[in-house]
Amino acid sequence: MARTTRMTQTPRTPSRRRRRAVPAALAAMLTLVLVAAGLGGLVVWQNSYELREEAVTIRQGGRVLNGVLALPAQGKGPYPLVVFVHGDGPVDATHDTFYRPMWEAFARSGHASLSWNKPGVGGAPGDWLDQSMDDRADEAADAITWARRHPDVDGARIGLWGASQAGWVLPKIAARDPGIRFAIAVSPAVNWLRQGRYNLLAELSRDGASDMEVAAALARRETGLELLARGASYEEYVRAVGDPEGMTAARWRFASKNHTADVSADLPALRGTPVLLVLAGHDVNVDIAETEAAYRRLLPGPALQVAHYPDAGHGLLDHAIEKSSLRLTLTALCAPRALFAEGFLADQARFVSRALAAGS
Repeated sequence: MARTTRMTQTPRTPSRRRRRAVPAALAAMLTLVLVAAGLGGLVVWQNSYELREEAVTIRQGGRVLNGVLALPAQGKGPYPLVVFVHGDGPVDATHDTFYRPMWEAFARSGHASLSWNKPGVGGAPGDWLDQSMDDRADEAADAITWARRHPDVDGARIGLWGASQAGWVLPKIAARDPGIRFAIAVSPAVNWLRQGRYNLLAELSRDGASDMEVAAALARRETGLELLARGASYEEYVRAVGDPEGMTAARWRFASKNHTADVSADLPALRGTPVLLVLAGHDVNVDIAETEAAYRRLLPGPALQVAHYPDAGHGLLDHAIEKSSLRLTLTALCAPRALFAEGFLADQARFVSRALAAGS
């Protein structure tokens, strides 16, 4: 009979398995911590900008504005100044940090930037929905008067930057202040009513609306316009259309003040001033063909420059990025400068430098 040999092993006790598992768990936890720290460090680094920000309180013309003056990181002023004029909505001084990559690009070229909270935003007094475009121009003119007294600002070299709705404000500012040296108009419209219709139809088309849905939306719009034209109250509007669909009483009041806005009468105030018109290829808010035609007609000559960004949306963000909420969030956190269309940040700074050099 063959002899069998029993092989004996020391059994693995639960305590020994736990002792081996603990280092593995610690290693995994340490890896996660290091990855999180690395990502956190990347986010902090990418959202740190090469500039100096100074919180300012602008008191001028009986109004108080809470703002930010962004200065070059190195050197001593006075610096040329870019005054930021917001588009629509409750925008704070940094536009939820959206402006900072632009401020940095300007700062690296030796320019300061000035922006402020809209009335009612971030604790600022007032309500931006109570403003007309003329009110907004008066506000900006007061801010410029204040800036000319600031020791870090070269009062003889001040220009404007404005997006979207600010297109109706920039020429009004220039009419009030002949010392404006340049203007950058980003995605501006020409006529409030035509812009609204274009935007409505573009969004309906984008969303795949049926012919019936388009007809209903246009009919509803016409009802609203008729009521605006005769100065109807918000209550009349609600009775006429039923569900207000986001049109609040304050927004109706704002539309009542501004629905007749048209840049045609004001834009000639910028004739002879260097103007950079910035247009986006994926703009569903503004008819860029109408805008470009109007600017070329009303601002003839070499002072007008037109820059097209075919891959950008209305806010000059890269369209491929902004159409994905996940990609938009990750880019905003990890590479905020890459949010914008390629070349946009550098092109603006280059335009301001050349405009000021040409006029010096």
